Amino acid sequence: MPLPLAPAQLSHIEKDALIAALTARMVLADERIAAQDAHIAAQNALIVALEARLNELSRPPKTPGNSSKPPSQGQKQDLPATATERPARKSRPGVGRTLHPNPDRTIDRRLATCPKCKAVFPETSQTPQQVYERIELPPVRPDVTQIRLSGGRCDCCGERVTAQAPSGLEQGSPFGHSIAAMVVYLHYAHAIGMERLALLMNELFALSISEGAISNILARARQPLLDATAAIEKVVLASPVVCSDETSVRVKGKNWWEWVFIGTLAVLHVIQPSRGKAVVTALFGAIQPEVWVSDMLGSQRGHGALWQVCLAHLLRDAKYAIECGDTAFSAPFRWLLLRAIAIGRRREALKDTTLKQYLHDLDRRLDRILAVAPIGEPGRKLHKRMLANRAHLFVFMTNRAVPPTNNISERHLRPSVIFRKVTNGFRCEWGAQTYAAFRSVVSTAKANRASVLDTVRFVISAKRPGDTLAGAG
Repeated sequence: MPLPLAPAQLSHIEKDALIAALTARMVLADERIAAQDAHIAAQNALIVALEARLNELSRPPKTPGNSSKPPSQGQKQDLPATATERPARKSRPGVGRTLHPNPDRTIDRRLATCPKCKAVFPETSQTPQQVYERIELPPVRPDVTQIRLSGGRCDCCGERVTAQAPSGLEQGSPFGHSIAAMVVYLHYAHAIGMERLALLMNELFALSISEGAISNILARARQPLLDATAAIEKVVLASPVVCSDETSVRVKGKNWWEWVFIGTLAVLHVIQPSRGKAVVTALFGAIQPEVWVSDMLGSQRGHGALWQVCLAHLLRDAKYAIECGDTAFSAPFRWLLLRAIAIGRRREALKDTTLKQYLHDLDRRLDRILAVAPIGEPGRKLHKRMLANRAHLFVFMTNRAVPPTNNISERHLRPSVIFRKVTNGFRCEWGAQTYAAFRSVVSTAKANRASVLDTVRFVISAKRPGDTLAGAG
């Protein structure tokens, strides 16, 4: 609206229209400014998100070498061509197989005449020139004992009676303890499925056995294994030092957890649907070991009078923080952990006073390292955790029974991980519990340097009150 040169000449209607137009323009300008502010705020938020995403993508990937990822999720790089070439073998004296001290048979061959000149070669001048062996496996066939129980009708009382079976040969499954131990061992220790196991027993031992018979053998082995596990549990609960870890397992199509508890002389495996602290509380109750060794999972804390953190896990966390650029805190901290582990490996040759001096030295070095400000988010997280848990780093220095890492727990869980990948888990709870009991027996046997197969055979053949061989084969 064109304005006249003299505003005082405007009428009231024209003034009101002018005020309304100016007010509308001001409102429109305010709306534009608000929209621009909202757009700028959205752009700033997007920039922050993109910077965080860029920072995350620019970090090195987490691998089994710098994090707690399992080895199965890692990918090995191709070696250079020069690395695959075989280096030249260093010369050394040859070493052959040790000869058997008591061979089943010995064959002596002597010369009658000289192979060159055909002259008579006297036996008195001959000495052994070559001694070697040829080893063969004899054919394995089942040892079948057929029991015939005679009887008939008594002439005196008229009752029909049958002779009593010999002890240990009562009617029931035709497969004895040696076969049962072999089936349990091959199925659980070597992850051989029932179909392949039946085929293997037929081809190697000429034993015809069905998959149903194998399933029945595994079911009958459950109670003896559980009885042995009950004794193992008592030993673990009484141990002053307990190492613990857990891994996932599939039971009835759901994620369960296999726990391992390693005592001084025994190893206990437990499969439960929970990964929480309640599993440990239900098992140990009011019992509190002197030292608990584990990673920094929350459910693994607070079960022992002292807690030793697994330094191997912290080494991987420190390596990842270093790869993300934290050379200020994480690099010297990782070096300190390596130094502590190296000292721990020499504890048997060191005196108690020397170990105390090493402990004070490690604490002083740790104080200096924690005083340094870390660089980057991974370094800050690690620094914060170590400030809160520094008292649990070097418990092993003055207690020779405590390992600096929890690697022993991971080694005892590794067969279970392989079994899970091969079999894809369990279809029933009793199968999972039987496997946990088997692993407890086997791990305890290995910890005591005993034969696994002999231990399984001993456990399965152990007599229990009311024990019978009932069950279809």
